[in-house]
Amino acid sequence: MGTDSRAAGLLLRRASTLHLQTGNLLNWGRLRKKCPSSHGEELRDCIQKTLNEWSSQISPDLIRELPDVLECTVAHAVEKINPDEREEMKVSAKLFIVGSNSSSMRSAVEMACSALGIAQLDSVIIASPPVEDGVNLALEHLQPYWEELENLVQNKKVVAIGTSDLDKAQLEQLYQWAQVKPNSNQVNLASCCVMPPDLTAFAKEFDIQLLTHNDPKELLSESSFQEALQESLPDIRANEWVPLWVLRYSVIVKSRGIIKSKGYIIQAKRRDS
Repeated sequence: MGTDSRAAGLLLRRASTLHLQTGNLLNWGRLRKKCPSSHGEELRDCIQKTLNEWSSQISPDLIRELPDVLECTVAHAVEKINPDEREEMKVSAKLFIVGSNSSSMRSAVEMACSALGIAQLDSVIIASPPVEDGVNLALEHLQPYWEELENLVQNKKVVAIGTSDLDKAQLEQLYQWAQVKPNSNQVNLASCCVMPPDLTAFAKEFDIQLLTHNDPKELLSESSFQEALQESLPDIRANEWVPLWVLRYSVIVKSRGIIKSKGYIIQAKRRDS
């Protein structure tokens, strides 16, 4: 582990961008033995296991190359969709913006498509972008992200786009402004055990699907990401690295409603020294 960590530390000191991909979590035998209590715990567990696996397989060629963009993935867990089965699968993703600007959304979607070997995602839901404490999410916070999603729809990289945790007033403002209308809105039942009647009525009138979720408000904090890095790779300067976004994807067999594949993709940047 020590040698692995030193090699990983060298690579991370020279790189400016880290792409971490878990591959299909259903292929991870060790992960199934432990049932995480939350999505946040599952993600942190995935980060550590991916880093451990990746660092144990660093090749001498990679150390000589010292790439600026470091691809950290678990090769045996990667599973592309068979082109002959694509029509039978629904591929959906949820994008959590941690510390990035809206232009990251294209790279997140393109990386997910590349990882799965497909041309487009069937749906992308954006988690409410981060706002300062005490500030309510307004349309102006969401607009740049939604415009990027609209571009992805127009370029046929995504079929449908949706939102998360918008109340009736926020959803109505977005709907009236947007060129590509939201087709879904996720509601967190932890904070609201019954769907608000005004939200339900608006969604029904404009054919917006209301879904439920149990994601935490902050799926991955900067400190949590750095702790996971440090625990897996003690020889690196974890506080130099900040996560930009997390994309969680799932591949569902339409006819049977079962999950065939799910995984996480994370992009992080090293702070300018």
